[in-house]
Amino acid sequence: MVEVFRTIKSLSEGSYSEKRSRFLSFAIPVGSAEDVKEYVQQYRKKYYDAHHVCWAYVLGVERDVFRVNDDGEPSSTAGKPILGQINAYGLTNILILVVRYFGGVELGTGGLIAAYRKAAAEAIVAAETEECTVDELITITYKYDDLNKVMRILKEMQPQIVLKKIEMTCEMTLRIQKTLSEQLKNRLIKEVRCKIESRQIDS
Repeated sequence: MVEVFRTIKSLSEGSYSEKRSRFLSFAIPVGSAEDVKEYVQQYRKKYYDAHHVCWAYVLGVERDVFRVNDDGEPSSTAGKPILGQINAYGLTNILILVVRYFGGVELGTGGLIAAYRKAAAEAIVAAETEECTVDELITITYKYDDLNKVMRILKEMQPQIVLKKIEMTCEMTLRIQKTLSEQLKNRLIKEVRCKIESRQIDS
């Protein structure tokens, strides 16, 4: 099971020039294919005068959701080299767009692959990366009389308390690293008889 994953903290930019063609690159943190769609539309609109807006993205802690787009460049000369750089740096939840302004000189297949690869790498090198844990959100429901028992377990296991509602029937939402979640849930069920709902989060 994947316990940690690497992504970028915020937007970063790079650029590369080859035989008068300009390649502007942008590395963007994303959380879904819908995010990707919005950013692609945004950049196509912003760089409406560019000849190509090519891109690749990777999503998920397993890095198993990905897609590339050559946007009119010869097949596999743009999207795949961009994806190759994402994979080379072991990143996920990232979109890289490379905007090309054609300079009038054909680069050939090898030249295009090299140019898109270098442009993508420039954006990645400029980015601040971070290592994130795979966490789980756990929502527990319990009786007020069991509050001290719950708090004792939480003090020992130290999950983050995201939300807390203390009434006759109490409810609390906790965030904890995935590798510790089963132990926490088992203790809350066994020692307190909490009702539990949980879901994995990748950000």
